[in-house]
Amino acid sequence: QALRQISQRTISTASRRQFENRVSENQKLFQEDNGLPVHLKGGAKDSLLYRTTAGLTVCGTVYALYYLLISSMPKKPN
Repeated sequence: QALRQISQRTISTASRRQFENRVSENQKLFQEDNGLPVHLKGGAKDSLLYRTTAGLTVCGTVYALYYLLISSMPKKPN
C-alpha cells in the first residue's frame, strides 16, 4: 500500500513543463503579406526541408525514367 501511495504521489505531482502559448505569434508570422508562399514562411528550416524534398523528388523521377528506359530496351543475346 505504501508503494501505491508513492507511485500515485509521483505521478500526480510530476512537474509539467509550462509551454508558452505562441499561437498569436505564429498567426502573425503566417498571415503577414511578405510575398512568400506559406510553406516557406517558417524560415531557413522550412526552406531546407522544401529544397530537400524537391531534390529527392527530381532525383527519384530521373531514376525511375532511367530504369524505365533501360527496361524498355531489348536484351542483347550472349
